[in-house]
Amino acid sequence: MLQTTVVPDTTVVPGHADGPEDWLARHGGELPVLFFCLAALSARHDRFRRGFPGAVTYAVKANPDEAVIARLGAEGMPAFDVASPAEIALVRRLCPSAALHYHNPVRSRGEIRAGLAAGVASWSVDDSRELEKLVAEGVGPGAEIAVRLKLPVAGAAYDFGSKFGAPPELAEALLRRAAATGARVSMTFHVGTQCADPAAWTAYMEACADIVRRTGLRLARLNVGGGFPSGRDGGDPALEPIFAAVARGLSRFERPPELVCEPGRGLVADAMAYAVRVKARRGAALYLNDGIYGGLSECPSIGVPRVDLVTDDGRATGPAQPFTLFGPTCDSLDRLPGETRLAGCVAEGDWLLFRSAGAYLNGVTTMFNGYGTREQASVGRLWTDPCHPLG
Repeated sequence: MLQTTVVPDTTVVPGHADGPEDWLARHGGELPVLFFCLAALSARHDRFRRGFPGAVTYAVKANPDEAVIARLGAEGMPAFDVASPAEIALVRRLCPSAALHYHNPVRSRGEIRAGLAAGVASWSVDDSRELEKLVAEGVGPGAEIAVRLKLPVAGAAYDFGSKFGAPPELAEALLRRAAATGARVSMTFHVGTQCADPAAWTAYMEACADIVRRTGLRLARLNVGGGFPSGRDGGDPALEPIFAAVARGLSRFERPPELVCEPGRGLVADAMAYAVRVKARRGAALYLNDGIYGGLSECPSIGVPRVDLVTDDGRATGPAQPFTLFGPTCDSLDRLPGETRLAGCVAEGDWLLFRSAGAYLNGVTTMFNGYGTREQASVGRLWTDPCHPLG
């Protein structure tokens, strides 16, 4: 019997079904189901390690599930990007020897002290007052301080620059100030989430090289952040052109630094899929048992990923038509953006299987109106596509 667990957010329990449609046929009930494929996570991790020309670390914020952290740690993940004391404690418990990169650039003094107590290896800054706060709390000589740069670069689903990052002039000043403290100086950036354009990384690396050249300093490391795309459209994300662009970008530096990346979505998203059940059909409107207050919270900001229809007979194909998808709460705003094309035969009781569900689902679910509980199960594969690398 396949083991499952009913949870708001927790660890995946091992199971034995071949794929989501097999599990749903045997065990599908009233709750949404998050399916986790450990083999898919390992395959993507291996792809990063083989292709990226530097150290590969993981941004915990993308998915703090203990099964994810433990699997990556067991496979030799050297460091984790943490954004809070809670994430620090999680990684220290599951992967006690891993390095910690505290790259949320705004921290309270208490949070800095918690990071120091846990042995944080790298800190990011994008503001002079935040740098002064680090120094005042004891982040001193020998620590790595990474100055976070922001540029008006397009290509991502949404830009992080409106909240974090220093423009080039400030980044240069921060780099000089950080060096004066005796810290090991580095630079970092984030091109924005779900970025498929290698030119974004090229532009950032060129800007970092120009800043470093003007200061006359040598970077200990260059952290190219996250933003690597997942296969939300159902295809295989083009990671290798990005890896190649990053490798070429090193030629811009007179003294090339070591490279680090911190993918979150790009590593874990395609290792999970999310099954949501149709509660009712009213013409071209479908009412689901989860929505934007639950596991589909990202859809309003970056759109709806590919959705497969699963019926009692397995995955359904046939003439498609547009549907409006509503969540289960009493809030009329609880609907997915636009319209989603599905086989016209969709009916009450069928399942919609959302791809790339491994990022920003665990950890961000509310319990509004009492919804938000789900089942989690482990499967041997996620897709039936013969051409899909994880199929």
